[in-house]
Amino acid sequence: MRRPASLARFRAVVGLGIAQLRRSPGRTALAVCGVVLAVLSVTLLASLGVGVVETGQQQFDDAGRDIWITGGPAAGGENEVVDAAAVASDLREREDVGDVSTVALHDVYVGAEPDAVEPITAVGVEGTHAHFEFEDGEGFDGALTADGEAVETPSDVVVLDPETADRFDVDVGDTVYVGAGRRAVDAYTVAGIGSYYSRFLGTETATVPLPELQSMTGTAGADRASFVTVNLEDGADRGAVADDVRAAYPSYDVRTADDQFAAMLTDRSLVVAGGIALVGLAVVGGVALTANLFALVAYQQRDTLAALRAVGLSRGLLAGTIGVQGAIVGLLGGAIGVAATPALAAGLNALAARLVGFERLVRTPLEVSALGFAVAVVVGTLVAVVAGWRASRSATLEALEA
Repeated sequence: MRRPASLARFRAVVGLGIAQLRRSPGRTALAVCGVVLAVLSVTLLASLGVGVVETGQQQFDDAGRDIWITGGPAAGGENEVVDAAAVASDLREREDVGDVSTVALHDVYVGAEPDAVEPITAVGVEGTHAHFEFEDGEGFDGALTADGEAVETPSDVVVLDPETADRFDVDVGDTVYVGAGRRAVDAYTVAGIGSYYSRFLGTETATVPLPELQSMTGTAGADRASFVTVNLEDGADRGAVADDVRAAYPSYDVRTADDQFAAMLTDRSLVVAGGIALVGLAVVGGVALTANLFALVAYQQRDTLAALRAVGLSRGLLAGTIGVQGAIVGLLGGAIGVAATPALAAGLNALAARLVGFERLVRTPLEVSALGFAVAVVVGTLVAVVAGWRASRSATLEALEA
């Protein structure tokens, strides 16, 4: 007999909950909209947090480098790889090495007029490459002859990222002024416009031939570079090659691409913390919004709850009717919110691409959608039951008469 009685009570609770939703369609619609907002706050903010870290990983992977050689533990700043050309030449002699790139970073001044220059990050490379995906121009060549000799590169050329080119209102073939100091600039010809390094570094950049940047900044004598990167032949073991290079250059940090990315994240802990904070804020905000929503729903039904209490329904049944409403509203709001997330994420990504140049900054993995749906249904139901239980305490005949 207990099972039929329990089933009857369950059906009664479900029926009362559905009846309450049907009785006030406007309130139900507003409650569903509130849950949709809660779900979107979870899915979009969490997707942004995931995207912040994954975008960094993707930009790093796009560099296509297997091994990174940087200044060792005693390094005091940038460009701590000394005799970079000799290091690169030695690495190129290995059979398992495909190509080697040397890169230097310096702060320089750039402007369309010699007396109106602004600080910007300069990247010195041996030559531009296909990854630049030039919007205009072809950059400058950094190829090697069959004997391994470098093809002579013009020294007075520069590649600007699109934002810098727009800021100075210059195009390919125009002249800009570049130098290590405000009063020590020379004329350079814009050879290309591309965002490769600006996207990788997250800042506006000017890319110039490596020997020219070293000469400009006074680091040519020691042949200093920020890092030397290695792309291995297919099938080569990253770890084994990294161990060999590490043994050959114990004064430098030699890392595989994965280890280098982890080290960069450690150095940029604020970025990681920001991504984690966004996910945490999304969950906390979604739970708080859902809790307040169903507390308000329960409060608005206080007269109905008092009437049901007066005819003999227990507090548990009253709390159950609110819980049923929370489950139904959570299911509807969660489904709508999850369904709307991809479209809104696409719109935000389009806006982010225009403003900061990063595509797919907001990413919506399945886990994020599941998290938003769980907040809507599970948290919504539990919060609604608690809110209904609290509301039932004041659901008395005296409250109904008042």
